[in-house]
Amino acid sequence: MLINSGTKREIREPRITLVGAGPGDPELITMKGANALKDADVVLYDALVNEKVLEYAAADSIKVYVGKRSGEHSYSQEAINKLMVDYAINYGHVVRLKGGDPFVFGRGYEELNFAAGYNIPAQMIPGLSSSISVPGLQQIPVTHRGLSESFWVVTGSTASGAISNDLYEAVRTKATVVVLMGLNKLKEIVKLYKQEGKANLPVAVIQSGSTEEEKLAIGIVDTIEEVVLEKGIGAPAILVFGEVVSLHPQFQPIKDFFAAIKEEL
Repeated sequence: MLINSGTKREIREPRITLVGAGPGDPELITMKGANALKDADVVLYDALVNEKVLEYAAADSIKVYVGKRSGEHSYSQEAINKLMVDYAINYGHVVRLKGGDPFVFGRGYEELNFAAGYNIPAQMIPGLSSSISVPGLQQIPVTHRGLSESFWVVTGSTASGAISNDLYEAVRTKATVVVLMGLNKLKEIVKLYKQEGKANLPVAVIQSGSTEEEKLAIGIVDTIEEVVLEKGIGAPAILVFGEVVSLHPQFQPIKDFFAAIKEEL
């Protein structure tokens, strides 16, 4: 998809700015990111970017949708790299707009490196990563005194489609584990936690966090697959494993249930 107003602009010196759009809510982009959009001649944006964010860009700038979502047609990373450079050479300032933060599973450094190969000045403007902001908006802290001293951010699967090797290590820790792009690996991740004897560990699955399409599933490792199915959770979604999830109000009935069982015993 290519959007522009047809207005001819003066061609400026080529440069590229990677901008993190945040988790989805258009108000959660940084002021610096919004200002970069305002100055852009061309905006290349991903599927996870809320199109309302494009309203920060000038009306006469060119907006190009480049996809990048699992399960749908999208440009390859190589094609995006080339588009980014071509537009910069022919139009001037290109903003590469990416969901979340460009350096958190966003392949941002690859794009900076590609631009450097053509001697095109490039910079990166961070964005709020969904790994922290989406649980936070649900009042789930990724760290909390007495519950979690650290957190892991792990991709659900590698480029080959296999489950990430880091998950095998992460499930052994007491840390909060946030899994991005991992909904289709939920069954396998649950199995790993059960093998570690953590069937009762609190879990949250959050779809489309910070947007109008947001959905939430709260449970424990042993039940989360059923809850996700019941709530109709779909991608994009993040998974949060850890005792910090127990701080969410919806976890209270689960606490009460386990307390009642202990009393009966």
